[in-house]
Formats: sequence, C-alpha cells, structure tokens
Amino acid sequence: MTKITADHLARGAFVYIRQSTPDQLVHNRESQRRQYGLADRAKQLGWATVEIIDDDLGRSGGGIARPGFERLLAAICEARVGAVFAIEASRLARNGRDWHTLIEFCGLVGTVIVDEDGIYDPRHSNDRLLLGMKGTMSELELSLFRQRSQEALKQKARRGALFLGVAAGYVIRQVRRASKRATGACVAARGTHRATHRMPQYRGGAQRCLAAATLQHRSQYPDQPRLWWSVCLRANNEQD
Repeated sequence: MTKITADHLARGAFVYIRQSTPDQLVHNRESQRRQYGLADRAKQLGWATVEIIDDDLGRSGGGIARPGFERLLAAICEARVGAVFAIEASRLARNGRDWHTLIEFCGLVGTVIVDEDGIYDPRHSNDRLLLGMKGTMSELELSLFRQRSQEALKQKARRGALFLGVAAGYVIRQVRRASKRATGACVAARGTHRATHRMPQYRGGAQRCLAAATLQHRSQYPDQPRLWWSVCLRANNEQD
C-alpha cells in the first residue's frame, strides 16, 4: 500500500535544499544538482505544485538560525505541505531539537517525508522509529566531525606547529618562528625622508616614489592597513 494519498497530492511538495558552507556552494556543485533534482522526483510521484526552499544555502544545520527551515515549519503548520523532500536527513537538521520538531509537526498534520531511500509517514510507529535513528546518526556525524578537527588542532599544537595568526607587523618566516616584517614601505619612507631633507629639488620625485611603494605594500599586505597608512601619513607630515 502506498503511503502517498490523494490528500498529500492535494497539498504542495516542498523541496528543502541546504549546503553547510559558502565553500561548498562553489566547489560541491553536484550536491546542488542532486538536491534540485528532487523537484523532478516530486512531479513524477504525482505532485503538481512543487516549491523549492533554498534560503539556507551556505548555512550549517547544527543549530544556527535558518530562515528556510523556519519557513518550512510554518508551511507545515498551515497544512500546506503534503510532503517534504530532502536528499538525506542531515540536509534537514543536524541537531535533535530541529529534527524532532519537524517529525512532530509532520505527524500532527499528516505530512510525509521523502528522501533518496524511501517515503516515511511519521504517524506510523516503524517510520517514526527509523526517522528518529536517521536524525540521531546525523547529529552524531556532526559531533564526530568536530571532534576530529579539535583533536587534529591539539596534536598540531603539541608539536609547536599550530599558528592561528600573528600580530600586525609580524610574519611567519619559518616553522616555529615569527619575526618582525621589514616592509618595503618602511624602507621607502626612510629613503624619502632623507631625500626631501638633503635634496629639496627632488622632493616631488621622492613623494611619487613613496606613494608607489606604499601602494605596492598595500597590494602585497592587505591585512595590515594600519601599517601602510601610518607610514604614508608619517612621511607626509615629515615632508610638510
């Protein structure tokens, strides 16, 4: 006996699409195509009205605010959703609170959940049990990812090879060593100072040299705007 009834088909099919990070949006394009392809599957199963919710692209499912997921829950509560389509349970939620809230709402209004493995009706005990296990495994998977990352960082720190960043004006020259950065803009500023005091007739050329060196430093080290700006400002004050 099919779990999809005329009542489900009379309502709309909602396809929920999510990827966790902006980097995945750029490099994991096949996952996007697979998720958008669920709209074609919904039409093949008999739904005439298919709505795609992709507001949460680039957002984690581990508990942060997700406007697309909230819009999905609101549509379910309004009894406008006959089926929720997702490529897998982890796309819908990565934490137990959101997952079980979705199951409860779907069970109350008679909405089925469809993924690549099958069709589930939360009102049936067996389907509800299977959905609960899928949600638990999805949440556990995220915890394992985080645990592996943290342990890798700790191991790297024990070797003394972990650099999370250095203060402005410093640069990592080699492993386990950070030294002050001798920038071209600083050298140019000192040279400009000498040129403008010793040879006033070349002051205009020296200023142009300083401007070129400052812009070059800015393009090479965009993470240190205060440094190149202070060098330029100090040199201009000295020239005045």
